[in-house]
Amino acid sequence: MLVSLIPIGNSRGIRLPKIVLDRLSVKDKMEMEVTEKGIMLSPVKDPPRQGWAQAFCDMHRNREDILEEIPDSRDFEWEW
Repeated sequence: MLVSLIPIGNSRGIRLPKIVLDRLSVKDKMEMEVTEKGIMLSPVKDPPRQGWAQAFCDMHRNREDILEEIPDSRDFEWEW
């Protein structure tokens, strides 16, 4: 696909077609890597465990982080 460079201040940029952005699930950032062959752009994936801290706080506030009592092994018969 041929794209044109457009002036952006003292720099230049390219416009990426919406269909390409949608296909790659690009939100607002891309990773750029300069290689010997050229420039490689990759979509930035959400960081792993993003939002976990808030989820843990919500669980604690709702008292959903309390473990159930562990039954005493003497309270039931083991089957071998």
